[in-house]
Amino acid sequence: MDNTTTYYFVGIKGSGMSSLALILHDKGFKVAGSDITQYTFTQRGLEQAKIPVYPFGEENIHDGLTVIAGNSFTDDHPEIKKARDLGLPVYRYHEFLGKLIEGYTSIGVAGAHGKTSTTGLLSHVLSGIAPTSYLIGDGTGKGTPNARFFVYEADEYRRHFLATKPDYAIMTNIDFDHPDYYKDINDVFSAFQTFANQVSKGIFAWGDDENLRRLKSDVPIYYYGTGDQDDFQARNIKRTTKGSQFDVYYHDEFLGNYHVPLFGEHNVLNSLAVIAVAYFEDVDLNAIKDELLSFKGVKRRFAERKVADMTIIDDYAHHPSEIRATLDAARQKYPDKKVIAVFQPHTFTRVIALMDDFAKALNNADVVYLTDIFSSARESNGKVSSADLAKKINKGGEILKLDNMSPLLDYHDAVVVFMGAGDVQKYERAYEELLSHLSLKDN
Repeated sequence: MDNTTTYYFVGIKGSGMSSLALILHDKGFKVAGSDITQYTFTQRGLEQAKIPVYPFGEENIHDGLTVIAGNSFTDDHPEIKKARDLGLPVYRYHEFLGKLIEGYTSIGVAGAHGKTSTTGLLSHVLSGIAPTSYLIGDGTGKGTPNARFFVYEADEYRRHFLATKPDYAIMTNIDFDHPDYYKDINDVFSAFQTFANQVSKGIFAWGDDENLRRLKSDVPIYYYGTGDQDDFQARNIKRTTKGSQFDVYYHDEFLGNYHVPLFGEHNVLNSLAVIAVAYFEDVDLNAIKDELLSFKGVKRRFAERKVADMTIIDDYAHHPSEIRATLDAARQKYPDKKVIAVFQPHTFTRVIALMDDFAKALNNADVVYLTDIFSSARESNGKVSSADLAKKINKGGEILKLDNMSPLLDYHDAVVVFMGAGDVQKYERAYEELLSHLSLKDN
């Protein structure tokens, strides 16, 4: 690390990039960056830290910078190209992260789903007990002086997590995703196996995942779950409208009764993984209980608000497994209300690869609406549309347009779950505006 340079982030509003920028800022380094001018949910933290954010432009690049390039951008990006032409140090995001975690007790959280929520929960719990730095994939990052722990989200996309070598790893699942890069589930497994080979102390893996059960490692693998074959077990689970409660056992050793103000079976499992890590780092388990109770969640993961008589939930779910988990959580918290799903499919390749699974997962809602497919920077078009997915849905499937969200006004005292990894929030805002206007007229 260099106090004389400015760390300049190309794509600073990216969820991991903004987190990393905040960590360096907290550590006292000079930080700046560039991105699109459109508002994103990650930029508030950057604004509060007073980190300069410029519109993209090669004129931003000059001597004295160390450039950290977001993985969404190729080496042909004008700023990255100019940085290389000037001979500036240029790191990819994951490469820099791999260097940053050295010297701490590092814990990488990996998995096709659940890594952001689990990273957030683990960061919250450990921060309440010992100095902890963390990087969460919702744009949140903190660089704590003299940190004991460094918790980070380990992203499997394009095998980026292989640039890191943590002490511990939590692996929530192995599932087929990112079909624009991975060939099949075996290709995904091979990436996780390589990551497992790089862990130096221990791995905590979900016991019901058949692919995680296939892992081989020179360090111990502790499985967590609800089955008799798991090392860490959640027993006597009680799920209510206030959250979830369960007993924890390590083999036959009772580790206590825990309560989390979170919903969905997946959050019981996430909590169990956090408790397992804490157990092996000799953290006071009674302190863990208290910290779990005060967790408020992470951005864009089951984020709730009330408008008029409606409950609106915003969630990043963009894979069938995530959709099922989010709808399960909504059913737990609101068992007596109608659950309406509004889903923005994310990337054409994912829709093509997982079409039938998407339909089955969405049918867990009472009513389903879709938006057009979000075209990412990686894929601007494809040979599939939301109408193709709609044909497979038996709980609706009407396609909403931004300028007409009125079909959602037919529901009252219900729950609307907006899901997607793109810009589904613009549909939420349009709907909320309609609701607010109607509410004012009624009053």
